[in-house]
Amino acid sequence: MLGVNPTSMIRDKSYTKEELREALRLAISAELDAINLYKQMAKFIQDEKYKKMFLDVAKEEKTHLGEFLALLLSLDSQKKKLE
Repeated sequence: MLGVNPTSMIRDKSYTKEELREALRLAISAELDAINLYKQMAKFIQDEKYKKMFLDVAKEEKTHLGEFLALLLSLDSQKKKLE
């Protein structure tokens, strides 16, 4: 599922801009996976209470996805200004 072991990204020093971009890409991928998983699971849940819970969580993940995308776009636009 993930192309990078997330624990290998944890360390004592700050990320470089490029490492931050990679961390955001990883987070975006994880959010997309989570959205798809929760929506797929909801399809097979008959109890409306539980189905709604999974769909609500998928919606929250979409919010996270949007936040990560906005940050990545911001970093990319900063990079282009410097070039």
